Amino acid sequence: MTSSSTPSVFSALAPYGWDDAWAAEFAPYATEGLLPGRVIRVDRGQCDVVTAGGVLRADTAFVTPHDPMRVVCTGDWVAVEPGGNPRYVRAYLPRRTAFVRSTSSQRSEGQILAANVDHAVVAVSLAVELDLGRIERFLALAWESGAQPVVVLTKADLVPDAVTRSHLVQDVETSAPGVPVVPVSAMDGDGLDVVAAIVGGGTSVLLGQSGAGKSTLANALLGEDVMAVQATRDVDGKGRHTTTTRNLLALPGGGVLIDTPGLRGVGLWDAESGVGQVFSEIEELAERCRFHDCAHEAEPGCAVLAAVDSGELPERRLTSYRKLLRENQRIVAKTDARLRAEIRKDWKRKGAIGRAAMEAKRGPHWRS
Repeated sequence: MTSSSTPSVFSALAPYGWDDAWAAEFAPYATEGLLPGRVIRVDRGQCDVVTAGGVLRADTAFVTPHDPMRVVCTGDWVAVEPGGNPRYVRAYLPRRTAFVRSTSSQRSEGQILAANVDHAVVAVSLAVELDLGRIERFLALAWESGAQPVVVLTKADLVPDAVTRSHLVQDVETSAPGVPVVPVSAMDGDGLDVVAAIVGGGTSVLLGQSGAGKSTLANALLGEDVMAVQATRDVDGKGRHTTTTRNLLALPGGGVLIDTPGLRGVGLWDAESGVGQVFSEIEELAERCRFHDCAHEAEPGCAVLAAVDSGELPERRLTSYRKLLRENQRIVAKTDARLRAEIRKDWKRKGAIGRAAMEAKRGPHWRS
């Protein structure tokens, strides 16, 4: 039995998600005398790692520091040196899932926010008008990560009318097929038991904008005021960044929670399948289109456009779908020359179709 699979390691790390599969992945590092642990916080090139012997501080520079997709992040399982000054993380284990967004830089790089996540909890405040497009964006990244998304509508106590609250939930459910939508009030406890049951198994990451009530929700799930909470402005419902780093915390009822800073920008990063999952009803309709490469713009026999005309599919959903697909194509094309060529070819094809359709409308003698 290796040191990474001893009962003491299992009992100490099981609350953080350690299992037989992780032990098997770690086995080669155990023979080198390295310690298994999970990263609970990263800042300024260093990280806190929970191990069987307690929390250790370690330097991450040894693990490819210049590639934002390969740096150590919160949620990683790592092999860390048992001693040394400084102490180094030597490697991280292959990630089961990874939540990635595009950076705000012009270099079109992906930024990994959390690793080995089972549930992506998208916190949306009911204190302000719902932004369904932003919810769809979060969900696309969540699906792409490999995690199961959950939408938590926070501050539900600010919508006391049951009918109004029900309509808001239905609006979000329409934009989130296959995703649980849970209205929650951390003030009076409504809905918390449902969220606790969801996050009680595995690892969950808490996502959302500043002022969405993430820290308040985290405190309610933890049963204590671990995360700092600041007042939200009454004018626009926005709050300050009360969480400045990603922190992994063990929940008293089981499972672990990664709280994240408020995300102003949520850029897609190679999330085509995630977009397809968010708009699954459009993808299903597209299978009935006359042409297999239908762009759902003006083609004859388009089942998607027919569904919009009949009222079966809200036009807002189709507009959002197109927008996210175009954005994702741009991001991927910046790093994929072949795809850039395909996109240019597709633009020319669509342009020719559009010109032909316009000439057909005008008739054969319009030039004269």
